[in-house]
Amino acid sequence: MSPLTLFRRLAIAEAVTWGLLLAGMFLKYVTRTTELGVRIFGMTHGVVFIAYCLTAVFVAVNQRWSRGTLALALASAVPPFMTVWFDRRAERRGQLDGGWRLAPGRERPTNPAERAQAWMLARPVAAVGAAVVAVAVLTTIALLVGPPASSQT
Repeated sequence: MSPLTLFRRLAIAEAVTWGLLLAGMFLKYVTRTTELGVRIFGMTHGVVFIAYCLTAVFVAVNQRWSRGTLALALASAVPPFMTVWFDRRAERRGQLDGGWRLAPGRERPTNPAERAQAWMLARPVAAVGAAVVAVAVLTTIALLVGPPASSQT
């Protein structure tokens, strides 16, 4: 899977879960019929949001994005559907071109972030496990901190 494919899949998933959460909010706050949509899609969106952010950092290391580009990628996850806009923008600018430059037999890593990425690219099963653990830990921390807005209506 290329950086473009990985990033695009997460960008689209983040936008889709935003749409589902907005639909759930419509049912909860406008029609006042059910809170189930917010409960289910709120958690789903939160998990995908975290996965998208981790993916943005992972791809940024590979693509040598500037801090500004990475910040824009991360900020695009906040407004609904903007991750798709950022994905298209990055592709147009060539910021998602090429393969994994730190894959085995390719470039040598030069800093800690690149060394971590090279390790993950050499061990894809372990990398997926690490990603799942990272998303779970960050989701747990987010849940302990609390929702972004009061859950009482």
